Amino acid sequence: MQTSVPEPRNLFLRLLEIAAVSTRLGLTSFGGPVAHMGYYHEEYVRRRNWLDEHTYADLVALCQFLPGPASSQVGISIGIVRAGLLGGIVVWLGFTMPSAIALILFSYGVDAFGVAADAGWLHGLKVVAVAIVALAVWGMAKSLAPDKPRATMAIISAIAMISWSSTGLQVGVIVIAGLVGWRLFKEEQSVPTQRVNVPIGRKTAVVSLVLFGALLISLPLAQQVVQSEWLEVFNSFYRSGSLVFGGGHVVLPLLQAEVVPPGWVTNDQFIAGYGAAQAVPGPLFTFAAYLGAASSGTPNGWTGGLFALGAIFLPSFLLVTGTLPFWDRLRSMSGFRGAIQGINAAVVGLLLAALYSPVFTSAINAPRDLALALAAFGLLAFWKWPPWLVVILAALAGAGLALL
Repeated sequence: MQTSVPEPRNLFLRLLEIAAVSTRLGLTSFGGPVAHMGYYHEEYVRRRNWLDEHTYADLVALCQFLPGPASSQVGISIGIVRAGLLGGIVVWLGFTMPSAIALILFSYGVDAFGVAADAGWLHGLKVVAVAIVALAVWGMAKSLAPDKPRATMAIISAIAMISWSSTGLQVGVIVIAGLVGWRLFKEEQSVPTQRVNVPIGRKTAVVSLVLFGALLISLPLAQQVVQSEWLEVFNSFYRSGSLVFGGGHVVLPLLQAEVVPPGWVTNDQFIAGYGAAQAVPGPLFTFAAYLGAASSGTPNGWTGGLFALGAIFLPSFLLVTGTLPFWDRLRSMSGFRGAIQGINAAVVGLLLAALYSPVFTSAINAPRDLALALAAFGLLAFWKWPPWLVVILAALAGAGLALL
C-alpha cells in the first residue's frame, strides 16, 4: 500500500521540499518530454499525492495547448499550484539548471577536447531514452486511453503524425480531438476532480498574457530601431520559445535557423551541442544555454548561456501564469471535460508517434541497439530499477558496443 508524503504547512518548508524534489528530477529525468511526464506522474501524483490522476491529466492537456516546452510548463504549473509564483520559479530552477549548467560547461570543452557527437556513450543514452519513453507512453496510455473510443483516437493521431509529421498538423490533431471529445464524451458523467486553488489573481493572469503578446510583437520592431546584439539574441530565443508547439525536438530546426546563418555558432558546434543535449537530463530547451554560451558574438560564455536560457523560457512562464487562473473553471464544465478527454487520447497518439520518430529512429541503428533498449525496458518496467542506474549502465554499454 502506497502512502503519500506528509505536507509541510510553512511556505518556506514547501519551497525547500519543491527545490529538493525538482532538483532530483532535474538530475535524473532522462528521455525527453514524454519521459518527463512519466517521472512527474510517479513523483507528484503517485508518491506525493500533490495532484490526483485526472487533475494531472487535465494539466498535461492544458500545457499541450500552449506553445513551448510542455513538460517544463507542467512542472511550473505544479509548482505554482503548490506554492505560488515562487513555487513555479523554484520548480523551474531545480528541473532546468542541472542540464543548463552541464551544457554551458560542455560549450567550453567542445573546442578544447573535440567531443564527438556520435560517441558510444552518447549513443547508449539515446538507446535508453527509447526504453524510458516507451515506458512513459505505456503508463499514460493505460490512464488516458483506457477504452475503445479513446484508444482509437490515440491510434489515429499516431498514424497521422507518423505519416505527415508537422507542427501545424500536431496543432490540428489536438483541435480535432478536442472537438470530437466534446461531442463524444459530452454526456458522460463527469469524474470527480480535486479542486485546485491557484494562488494567482485574474488581473495578474491578464497582465501576463498581454505582456506575452506585447513582447512577441514589439521585440522584432525594436530590433529594427535599436542595434543591439543583446536585443537580437533575446528576440531570437524568445520567439523560438513562443512559436513552437510540442517543444523538445521540434524547436531544433528553428534554433538552427536562428543561430547558424548569422554565424553565432557553426553547424558542427550545433550538432555537437545537440548530441550533448540528448545526453543530459532535464528539458531539451536547455540547449539554448549551450548555444548562448558557445556564441561567437555578444553575449557569450556563461552570461550568454543564462541569458539565452531565460529568453527561451520566459514565454512559458507568462503563458502558464496567464492561463492557470481560468483552468479550474474550464475543466469543471462537462463539455470542456469531454474535450479534454479527447485531447488526452490524442496526446497519447502524439507521444507514440514521437516514440517512433525521432526517439526510436535516431537511436536504433542495429539489432544490438534494440537488444539494449529491450534490456533497459525490462529493468525499468519489471525489475523496477531506478532510472539513473539504468541510464548509467546504458551509457557504459554504449561505450562498450562502440569498441566492438
